[in-house]
Amino acid sequence: MKILVLDELGSSVDWCMMCMQSGHEVRLWVEKDKTGKRSPIGDGIVPKVVEWKAHMQWADLIFVTYNGEKLLTALEPYHKKKYPIFGSNLAGAALEVERNTGQEVFKKAGLNIIPGQEFSDYNSAIKFVQKTGERYVSKPDGDDVDKALSYLSGSAKDMVYMLERWRDKPPEKQKSKAPPKFILQKFQPGIEMAIGGWFGKNGWSKYALTNFEHKKHMAGDSGVNTGEMGTCMRYDENCKLADKLLKPLTSYLHSINYRGFFDVSAIVDDKGECWPLEATARPGWPCFTISCALHVGDPAQWMLDLLNGEDTLEVLDEIATGVVIAIPDFPYTEYTGRDCQGFPIYGCEPLLTEDLHLVMAKMGEAPDGEKGDERRKMYVTAGDYVAVATGTDYSVTGSKNRAMRAIKKIEIPNSPEWRDDIGERLEKQLPKLQDLGYAEGWKY
Repeated sequence: MKILVLDELGSSVDWCMMCMQSGHEVRLWVEKDKTGKRSPIGDGIVPKVVEWKAHMQWADLIFVTYNGEKLLTALEPYHKKKYPIFGSNLAGAALEVERNTGQEVFKKAGLNIIPGQEFSDYNSAIKFVQKTGERYVSKPDGDDVDKALSYLSGSAKDMVYMLERWRDKPPEKQKSKAPPKFILQKFQPGIEMAIGGWFGKNGWSKYALTNFEHKKHMAGDSGVNTGEMGTCMRYDENCKLADKLLKPLTSYLHSINYRGFFDVSAIVDDKGECWPLEATARPGWPCFTISCALHVGDPAQWMLDLLNGEDTLEVLDEIATGVVIAIPDFPYTEYTGRDCQGFPIYGCEPLLTEDLHLVMAKMGEAPDGEKGDERRKMYVTAGDYVAVATGTDYSVTGSKNRAMRAIKKIEIPNSPEWRDDIGERLEKQLPKLQDLGYAEGWKY
């Protein structure tokens, strides 16, 4: 099969490697950085193209890994012409990046909605919080709004302070000079989990992916929110959370001709009610990499089959745990400008595509040998988000331990970092969820 990967962030190197190992011909496109420089991610590992449009006709399968507005806008004509695109479209992405749009679709589908209000100026939001005295979660609304506006407050005063700070010192990555739009959503206590699925021509794959993200930078769920430092996940054919959150969206996703991965994160309260937080209309990272550790057989054929109306995905009946491996100045390298390229990833070769999955990596050259007196070509870093270690097992603990064993087998200069507690909070959460009928089949 001829596969074209449109990867704005450069997160698909490992999947490309798996496809090439399976005999597929792969071409990778990675977006240029903000200065217009060509991305080094995947150099020497995967054949890369500078412009993707010239290769669309060539491809049997086009895998789109992200849902940035610029790329999806350019892809709309290809969607209409029925190109074999496995990935989000503009209408699907709107459910994620435009918070109110997503909430409205949830509401019409009969899902519970957490009370919230949209704002476009900080002073109004400050007055609102001060009047209610409630704890809120701030969510950016729109593709041009800085993700720094995504914030879980600990109290009303905490939220007021952050709103004042954003007002007086706007986030550096704000793309638009216009006042940003954001939503203040009332804090909903409970256990956060998510449910995702693969959506094709004839609807959902039979397997739904229950997953527990760990978003904070440091152990104990402390520190800055990085998006995702690690995740535990398991596929199920019969899943209460999928029945409540995914299946009600089936008609809408058909109406917009959505194809690819779709995920809804939610809070499950102590009465068993589900409160959706947000949609993810794309393969999450490292969620997709970790899920691939559970896939059986060809890494790409099932995607093409799903586009054509066949559900051929087969998975392991196990739990997968993934752990992100990064180097400084993660997660702030974009601001500090520190050079993260060229650090060797010693000892990774025997683990690749099974227990260790490269992300921001390329081929380079570095000292080797017992004395460091030899030089050879090897895998090196191409950014601060280096790799993801995974493990599969019938328990959370077993899968996490396997991932940690993989991490201990590699060596990276420049103080590599990772969380060593991924999945540990499930020791207390799983019994509560299972009493409510969720996460059945999981074992800690």
